[in-house]
Amino acid sequence: MSVTELPLKARRSPARDGQVLQKGQQTKAAIVDAALGLATQIGLEGLSIGALAEVTQMSKSGVFAHFGSREELQISVIREYHARFEEEIFYPATRAERGLPRLRSMFAHWMKRTSIEIDSGCIYISGAVEFDDRPGPVRDALASSVQTWHAALRRTIAIAKQEGHILDSVDEDQMLFEIHGLILALHYEARFLKNPGSIARANAGFENILRRYGAAETAAAAAPVAAKAATAKSQRTAKSKE
Repeated sequence: MSVTELPLKARRSPARDGQVLQKGQQTKAAIVDAALGLATQIGLEGLSIGALAEVTQMSKSGVFAHFGSREELQISVIREYHARFEEEIFYPATRAERGLPRLRSMFAHWMKRTSIEIDSGCIYISGAVEFDDRPGPVRDALASSVQTWHAALRRTIAIAKQEGHILDSVDEDQMLFEIHGLILALHYEARFLKNPGSIARANAGFENILRRYGAAETAAAAAPVAAKAATAKSQRTAKSKE
């Protein structure tokens, strides 16, 4: 048989390839979404290809084809959780003014999400319990996500110092530690002990931290300066109209 007599393979158009790729990505996103829902209930360790196949009504081989391993599935869930965490907390807070207003916004959005997770569960907290003493890619992905969020909070605290919103002597790591501690305590008090009023106490705790680090003092000191500046500006405007 000559080369010209060999059967030709049908060529797939770029558009067709794009459609197949898009459908594959949509299927994978749907699997990750279902896996995230499962993980909040049973933990990352409870995830399995079989359980996910049952929930998504797919074959085990179909689910496996998108991830290749249970570990890759767990890491994909962590990345998706982190992406949603940023979308709900970090990015909305960036619209607030730099410094203390942004820090307040971050905590407010964090509390809003936490109030929901009291019922559904937090991957960062449950994952830490499951993988704290188990080195490997899943633990690394969890720790990296939390450290990224901590870096954003630490940077916001540092900017608040630069803006004069809190005392210049504030230790950013200590303040971050205390704020994060409020969220951890809230989960324990509200989710485990079912103590009423836990959310209000966490909010009060945040205000106490701000006062202790001079937020009220710096605001009080800045008020006369701001008023003086506003008066001067008003006088300049009046003169320009004369």
